[in-house]
Amino acid sequence: MLPPVDEVLSQKEIENLIEIYPRSIVLESIRNIINKNRQAIVNIKTEEECEKFSLTMEKVIEETIKNVKDEYALSLKKVINATGTVIHTNLGRSLISEKIKDEIWTAASRYSNLEYDLEKGERGSRYVHLTDMIKRLTGAEDVLVVNNNAAAVMLVLSTMAKGGEAIVSRGELVEVGGSFRIPSIMELSGADLVEVGATNKTHLKDYENAITEETKVLMKVHTSNYRIMGFTESISVGELVKLGKKHNLPVIEDLGSGVFIDLSKYGLDYEPTVLDSVKRGADIVTFSGDKMLGGAQAGIIVGKKEYISAMKKNQMTRALRVDKLTICALEATLRMYLDEKNAIENIPTLKMITMSMEELERKANSLYTEIEKLNLDAEIHIEDCLSQVGGGSMPLETMKSKAIAITPQNMNVSRLERKLRLSDSHIIARVYDDKYILDVRTIFEDEFKDVVDELKKAFV
Repeated sequence: MLPPVDEVLSQKEIENLIEIYPRSIVLESIRNIINKNRQAIVNIKTEEECEKFSLTMEKVIEETIKNVKDEYALSLKKVINATGTVIHTNLGRSLISEKIKDEIWTAASRYSNLEYDLEKGERGSRYVHLTDMIKRLTGAEDVLVVNNNAAAVMLVLSTMAKGGEAIVSRGELVEVGGSFRIPSIMELSGADLVEVGATNKTHLKDYENAITEETKVLMKVHTSNYRIMGFTESISVGELVKLGKKHNLPVIEDLGSGVFIDLSKYGLDYEPTVLDSVKRGADIVTFSGDKMLGGAQAGIIVGKKEYISAMKKNQMTRALRVDKLTICALEATLRMYLDEKNAIENIPTLKMITMSMEELERKANSLYTEIEKLNLDAEIHIEDCLSQVGGGSMPLETMKSKAIAITPQNMNVSRLERKLRLSDSHIIARVYDDKYILDVRTIFEDEFKDVVDELKKAFV
């Protein structure tokens, strides 16, 4: 016997559910459950199947609560990143610092002077909130921020090279995440791409020989998501600047990831900083806000005032502009760079990348101790592993790390991975050599309890 919808609605648990969630979703869920079971009854063929069929009110209530929660939940969910990849493109790239969450919430929940000049009492520009801070950190003459680095490159070329030629090394025509390619972005900007050199070697004379009356810019693209090794040669931005001055041509450098701190002092390979590029004379430099910088998604353009002023007048700029939350998160993140120690300690991306082995060992021991208490039917131990920077940044850079390796005894490791991925905490980890690997570098310590709780449920 199927319970009537009204009877289900009158149950105390369902009445409590309606106080939290929209009645329409609760009602729809109840009807779907009853209709599903009505169809199951219709499909019964044997007396044995009939005897097995059971639908209690408790079961209807339980399924309704679960379905309503699933239906009402946001599609964008918090996950636990146990992969060891710090800037994980699929998991949201860089994380915003806990230190600035109150400022972001204030910007989101209250009116602000987004486009209002408090001093003059008249309309202002949303871009002024970031200009002074970025100029101070980079030494650039002017600044413009758009919604991502691909947009920044397109706007720069649309303003400076539309209808003309942009010369770039063939070895720098990269494809970034999501199959977006530099040549395609250049084409959309209205600039004509002129490829020079070979895939592995480009000489200064290759650029110079390609210059014509139609040439508008010389361009250098930092191959942040791959490296060519061995018999290779490329031209530095400084050399390209000298050539540009000789022929009165501006030089654009797309840094891609963009970093403000020389991370070689923390044991990583040297990556050119934004300040380095500006000092070496690049007229325009573009980079991302949510990769090595560790802030919100944005495309940041710095450089000569004459070119950026022209970009601000480009009608494309309005379509690419950033919102108040991005501006707030970016400004608050950039402010931390005024003190390098503060930036390293409080910007999650930098903190994870520069984490010491001592700290990683401490984290691993702490998590291992809690997992061991569960007495799981599995082999569990701490092992050495390698983390990655990720996000198309430092492609050859791996960092020694520590992981908890779990080998289930009576369960396929892929089944364990699926259980934990689909758990309430959505743990995303790595599987190799029939082991489930939890790299502690990217797991926050306040997530340890969630990891332990989900492992306990997974092995029941």
